[in-house]
Amino acid sequence: MNTAVLRTELRLFRREPGALFWILAFPTLLLVILGSIPGFRHHQADLGGLRTIDVYVPVTVLLGMIVGALQSMPQTLTGYRERGILRRMSATPVRPSALLSAQMVVYGAAALASALLALTVGRLAFDVRLPKQAFGYLLALLLAILAALALGAVVSALSRTTKIAGAIGSAVFFPMMFCAGVWIPVNSMPDVMARIVGYTPFGAAAEALNRAAAGHWPGWTHLGVLVAWTVLLTVGASRWFRWE
Repeated sequence: MNTAVLRTELRLFRREPGALFWILAFPTLLLVILGSIPGFRHHQADLGGLRTIDVYVPVTVLLGMIVGALQSMPQTLTGYRERGILRRMSATPVRPSALLSAQMVVYGAAALASALLALTVGRLAFDVRLPKQAFGYLLALLLAILAALALGAVVSALSRTTKIAGAIGSAVFFPMMFCAGVWIPVNSMPDVMARIVGYTPFGAAAEALNRAAAGHWPGWTHLGVLVAWTVLLTVGASRWFRWE
């Protein structure tokens, strides 16, 4: 990867207040709002003795990467293609693939920072326990980020214009938020629905994070689902992506 391209993309990302808010600040802000509801801080028998705020921490951890991968990254990459930036780069020693790699590093790092911020605020403000299986949690988190970026790359590959990128990104965004448990935590879903959602990238990620937070290994099934989605989506993005 070209470090100059990476520095440039990072500098441009820092100048986007919308992206900074929705990726880095909004998930934690949502957690604070939910944690401010008194009933969400009470232990619930139907949640295995957990509080509602406890099961929403993995949701907010996933939310930042979903926003970045499906709403922000496709718009940026499609805008570069639309303005001919990728075509002009192909005539220089810097290959367009360097730009794509830099974008994925920037949004991957932003998703990781968003997750760490949500975990920190959850711990300090609402006494949410840190993940007991730290290594398993980190592994599940990294695989979830890779799956999210691969899905964002597919959206970028299928979109010829920024308007199309916005439309496709939104069409995928809301189902993925549901699978992550934004409206109904995966722990609270009926068994059949939870099993179906568990085969989606963010449903599997939510299950893996919940298990690791409770001190268990995330589960090879959930980790395998994340790896499978990452591979399939990456293959699809590489076949469909066009620089011009």
